[in-house]
Amino acid sequence: MGVGPWVGPLPAAGSELAARLDPDLLRDGDRRNVVDAYRYWRHDAIVTELDSRRHAFHVAIENWQHDLNIGSVVRTANAFLAAEVHVVGRRRWNRRGAMVTDRYQHVRHHFDVAALAAWAAAAGLPLVGVDNQPGSLPLESTTLPYACVLVFGQEGPGLSRDARGACAATVSIAQFGSTRSINAGAAAAVAMHAWVRQYADLSTAHLPGDGRTAPR
Repeated sequence: MGVGPWVGPLPAAGSELAARLDPDLLRDGDRRNVVDAYRYWRHDAIVTELDSRRHAFHVAIENWQHDLNIGSVVRTANAFLAAEVHVVGRRRWNRRGAMVTDRYQHVRHHFDVAALAAWAAAAGLPLVGVDNQPGSLPLESTTLPYACVLVFGQEGPGLSRDARGACAATVSIAQFGSTRSINAGAAAAVAMHAWVRQYADLSTAHLPGDGRTAPR
């Protein structure tokens, strides 16, 4: 994965691109888990560019049982360019599944659901739960708020009672097989993609093989 040392002339000194490049990566190669558009860029330059176009949705996940899914939620949130990920409950979470994407994704901690709800209210963001509970609205036919926090519970029990009470609405993902629920990380990916389908500007997406160079 990645590319070797830079080959050919470097971008002109003093140019915007040259200012974003990391001398060590240019010399040694770039083996990071980033799209080609960001090859050889400094870490802070990548984050700054991402921050300039992050989407309006946030993601929150409860962490009462040190859920292994949190890492994959962070990784997916990075892929879909969520504004922030909010970890509710335990501060420590298993980062293995994030595949180092947490370096590029803003992650905020809240002590409990009440703290998350207070933060969201101050920011003017409704909480939208994602859980297969009675009374949930079908995600497939529901228009999500443009600016919102998608809230996910733990693997198994789903959203806690406090989280369900704090959410302005709860949506469910249609299932057609025998299992009662899907993996929390998978549910988060489905819900984030539903927001992307409704609101994202697809012309800004990094598409495989599209030949893009780094954003200027």
